[in-house]
Parts: sequence; C-alpha cells; structure tokens
Amino acid sequence: MKNIYSTLLIIFVSITAFGQKSDIRDGNKYFAQAAYIDAADAYESVNNKTQEVLQNLGDSYYFTNQMNNAAEVYELLFLRHEGAVAPEYQFRYAHALMAAGNYVKADELMNELTGESWNHEEFVSELDTMVPHKFNYDQIMNNQSSSDFGIGFYGDRVAFASTRNQERPIYPWNKLPTLDLYSAQMDDEGEMTDIVLFSDEINTDEHESSATFSQDGKVMFFDRTNEDRVKNENDVRVANISLYRAENVDGEWTNVTKLPFSSEDYSVEHPSLSADGSKLYFSSDMPGGSGSFDIYVVDVNEDGTYGTPQNLGPGVNTAHREQFPFISDEDVLYFTSDGHQGFGNLDIFRTEGDFSEVENLGASINSGNDDFAFVIKESEEMGYFASNRRGTDNLYQFTREENEIIEAPTVTDETSGQDIIPIDGSKIYFDFDKATIKPESKPVLDSVVTYMNDYPNIKVKVESHADARGTDKYNMDLSKRRAASTVDYLVSKGIDKARLTSEGYGESRPVNDCTEPNMCTEAQYAKNRRSVFVVSNNKGSMNNTEMDEDMEDPEEN
Repeated sequence: MKNIYSTLLIIFVSITAFGQKSDIRDGNKYFAQAAYIDAADAYESVNNKTQEVLQNLGDSYYFTNQMNNAAEVYELLFLRHEGAVAPEYQFRYAHALMAAGNYVKADELMNELTGESWNHEEFVSELDTMVPHKFNYDQIMNNQSSSDFGIGFYGDRVAFASTRNQERPIYPWNKLPTLDLYSAQMDDEGEMTDIVLFSDEINTDEHESSATFSQDGKVMFFDRTNEDRVKNENDVRVANISLYRAENVDGEWTNVTKLPFSSEDYSVEHPSLSADGSKLYFSSDMPGGSGSFDIYVVDVNEDGTYGTPQNLGPGVNTAHREQFPFISDEDVLYFTSDGHQGFGNLDIFRTEGDFSEVENLGASINSGNDDFAFVIKESEEMGYFASNRRGTDNLYQFTREENEIIEAPTVTDETSGQDIIPIDGSKIYFDFDKATIKPESKPVLDSVVTYMNDYPNIKVKVESHADARGTDKYNMDLSKRRAASTVDYLVSKGIDKARLTSEGYGESRPVNDCTEPNMCTEAQYAKNRRSVFVVSNNKGSMNNTEMDEDMEDPEEN
C-alpha cells in the first residue's frame, strides 16, 4: 500500500512540475510576443514563482495599466530578491505605487534610485503655487471604443486614433484591434459627431496614430508601425514605428511616403508640425539619445527635404520616456514624460525658449496614471489630451484659466541684502540651555503666523544657528531643538505643518568672524545665535528673514 501511495505521490508531483514548467514556458512565449495579458494569465498559474517570473508578471501588469496588480507583484519581487533586481524594476515599482496612490513608499524608492530628493507632498504644494494655469476638463462623450487617444486639430474638425474598427487584426498586447485614424466634428457638448474613417491610403492593418496637419490642411504627418518585428534590448520582438507624410490632392489623401530618418531598428513617432510648417517635432529611441524615448526636432525644407534630427537636450530629455510632443502656435512645447518628477507614470510638461527648463502642468490635469497627447489652441485657452486614469485610453476636452498667484510682499534687509518678511521685531530669545519659546519672543512669531495666513501659498523653512562656544555636536543639537520648538509654536497657532520645515546648522554658518571661543564680545557672539526663516514659492523665489536669537551654551560658563 505504501508503495502505491508513494508511486501516486511521485506521479502527482511530476504532473504538477510538468504543468508549472508548461505555464512558465507559455508565459515566456507570450511575454516575448508582447502579449502581456496572456503572459500574465500564464505566470499567475505558477505556484513557486522565480525572480524572472515575478519580473515578467509585474511588467505584464505594468504594461497593460493594471497598476495595483503590478505594485503587488513588484513588492513580492523586492521582498524575495532585494539586492538582485535591476533598477528598471524599482523604477516601475515606484510608478505603480504612485498610480495606486502610495506616494510615501514611491518617494523612498525614487530617492534611493535617483539620489535626489523626491517628496510628493512638498512637490505638489510647491507646484500649486508655481504653475501658470489651472485646467477644467471633461471626458469627450463617445462610448464606441475601448481606446481613443492622440487627438489633434484638423481645420474645424479633429483627428484622433482609435481601436473602434472591428475589422482590423487584434493586437496581442491589449487584445484590441489595431489603431486607425479618424476625423470628427466636436459639438458644444463635448461629444464627437460625424466620425469618419480616413481612407485606406492612410489606414492599414498596422497601427496608425498621432496625425498633425499643415495650416492649410494639405499636408499630414502621422506614424505607422512597421510590418517587420525586431528584438528590442529586452529580447522582445516589437514592431517599431515610422513617420509618414501624405498630401491632400483634390480632397483625397495620397502620395504617402515614409520620412527618410525612420528605421526598422528604432521608432520615430508622435509628430507635431510647427505653425509655419518649418519644423517637425517627434519622439524617438534612435541611437545617441538620453535613454528610452527622447524629443527631437527636424527642419522641414521648402524643397521637400529634411534636415538632420536634433535632440532637444537634457533640459527636456531624461533616461526615461519623453513622448507626444506638441508645439503650439506660440512656440510652447508640451510633451509627456515619466522621467521628470511628477504624479506617476506619464505626466504632461511644458517648456519654451531654449528648452532648458521644464514645468509640470500640475495636479489639475495630471494624475498617477498616463496623461499624454496634449494639444492646445493658446488663444482660445482650450484643447484636448488623453489619459488612461479610468483604465483605458480616453479623450478629454479642457479649458484653462490663469492660476492666480498672490506674490507675498517683502523688504530688503540693509545688512544682508536679502528679501525678508516685513514683520515688526527682529529677535527672539531662549533661556540658558533651553529650547523653550520665551514670552517676549511670541509677538514676533505671531507676526510670522499672520504673514503665513495672509499668504497661504507661502512655505517657511526655519533654520537655526548657534555661536562658536561649546562643542560642535552640542551646538548642532541645540540649534535643531530650538528650530523644532519654533515650528511647534507656529503649528500651535494653526499653521499647517506641511508648510513648515526646520533644520539646525549649529555654529557652521557665522555672520561674522567669531568662529572660536573667547575671541569676541557677547554682543558679537549674539549675532551668530540666530534663526533664519527661508520663504519659498513667492513667484519661485527664495526669501530670507533673519531673526537674531540670544542662544546660550552650557559650556560657556
């Protein structure tokens, strides 16, 4: 009997092991084909998931916008294999957490990954007081498709990409039909009407999207996936994307030609033509970029030739994705990125001039999911964008208005030349070896409270200092305690702690030459026993106000 049970157990274990290997083999096959929904189903059936299975399963969820599932799998991956996981998985894990609303853990991961300071709460607070516009948006009403995006202006109509053509082949990545280009009329209620499929000269069984037009409507640029699949850096076979040009002749689109800097080996996508037709902006992962996709610009010559594509440089491009550029008629460049700090996944940014600095458009339009394909008529303060914040790609119509930023008044300190808060009084005092706020200091701090209440966009950092008497460590600790007690007092008066930070500098930043004990008078040392209130978000400036403190040190006596 024992032999029978043993034999059955061996058979059962063998069958289970065979099934597990089969599931992994199927998952790997689907993953290599970028069939991520099927890959996820196969990998989920694996009981003892290896590091590779967890990585691929997390990516399968991530690439199909199932961010809660992705975050759970990545969490398990890092719990089991921390220290052996490549950085790109930590990057995706952080963005999956942001999409799920867990910014605290995401900040920790991004701080570790980038070596920079990611603080979502502080980032949002500062951004709210700096962005030039606020956006009001509604989803465009049309429920005939599981995925619409890439909307653009087309004369008095719009053009957009959609999966609504059920006659197209099914794309294994998301199990939806391949994309076609459509045009439509947009009514006053935000609903697309008179939806018309572009001709077979434009649309094929491959993906077509991201149409941009010349001002006279006679020239169109758009992108189309290549028929041939090539392996990418992850050994996954993908169809890269090329740019095409078409001409409207007697009401028909014809003369469709591939742009000469397109390639089978990399993607060139998401074109945007400048108002005068002289420059074409696009995204590409061509060799020589910053990593992943970068934004480029190329000259469009009058004779129909093109210049050499130019990378827009490190002000715009990061080691991650920069895509969907749109150049407005005021030469403001809008694009999407997951490399610059944002709300999670793709966010919409703006830049102008020499493109050396970029600005996130803010929480009134960006979310923790992908927000992209932004276009605008600047003079009309309206436009469109796409987002998958509701699970699938949908189109949104927006209007924008000025973000009213009240600039806080300041005065210039005659001694330091710094902009300071215009408050009465300049000194607060602490008792010997104490960090307790004295009664005579409270009127000064109450003036700071009044100032912060009058200008609610302002944030304050309390920086405290000590003189040179006493040990470095003691003075550092003492300055930190006194800075903290100052913050506590302001919070007790109703100031939101999110608007306040504190830091002690000990004796490291004297304002005079009193850098050693027994070399200055008490009055001279007193100048170094001070607190500095650093004010941020005043039209992007940093303003300082110094409040001298009479800080005693136990080692002075």
